[in-house]
Amino acid sequence: MARRRAWRLTEAPPPHGVPLPVRDGIRRIVAPNPGPMTYHGTNSWLVDWDGGTAIIDPGCDDPGHLDALLAEAGPRLSHILLTHTHRDHLGGAEELSRRSGVPIAGYHASADPNFQSPIGLQDGDRIAGLTVLHTPGHAMDHLCFTAGDGVIFSGDHVMGWSTSVVPPPPFGDLEQFIANLQRVRDRDDRLMLSAHGPAITHPHELVQSLLDHRAAREASIAAVLSHQPMSFEAVLGRAYINLRPDLLQAARGNLLSHLQKLKADGRAILDEDGWRSAG
Repeated sequence: MARRRAWRLTEAPPPHGVPLPVRDGIRRIVAPNPGPMTYHGTNSWLVDWDGGTAIIDPGCDDPGHLDALLAEAGPRLSHILLTHTHRDHLGGAEELSRRSGVPIAGYHASADPNFQSPIGLQDGDRIAGLTVLHTPGHAMDHLCFTAGDGVIFSGDHVMGWSTSVVPPPPFGDLEQFIANLQRVRDRDDRLMLSAHGPAITHPHELVQSLLDHRAAREASIAAVLSHQPMSFEAVLGRAYINLRPDLLQAARGNLLSHLQKLKADGRAILDEDGWRSAG
């Protein structure tokens, strides 16, 4: 059962390899790839529609996990859908496709130079009874999938257990990420199912809290800057206090994205001596 702490939604570790029903026609199987960036593991969503069953995000290439997906979908498996091409989502897709003969569908312009989806999707496309939303930010090829009954599969764009890492361009884009948070906030979805963590039953409220969190983070970073130039590492040390070592890489990416946004907004300056306030 999900537990709420401030804006975060957490849950006890779910079993791996077991179909966990969420509502009629939708269940998840959690991949055995837990970690600081994946929580308890990647949620592989199985979604029934009139033409069969689609799998969203096969997760890692663990053989037992793929066996469980194939056993649950059975001969109805019709599509393998990717929210984006980060390895904890893409890792098992090609092997699942090879074993099932079912094609992979993802954004038409892959962010992974070593992978291209056989079925290229764009914003507004319809596939497997779902509508495609292109939501770049966390990754430039990120997609959400929406059903007509108020359900949205949000991938890593929105998660209840943690904020998303937003790397700087060309791998991500903070300005687009925020704009796409606003886009999904302003929809009328009633249930949001992300790629990590429990179901989000109040999407509008949670997405607004994420937007508020990003605004507060930006303000705190801007407050760290002064008229005296600071190195990136100095800004990092002041902006992220008591940072866990396993989150250092993610914090670096997020900080650089925020600094670049502040620079684009005319609120920060980067010169040969480091970062400083433009105010």
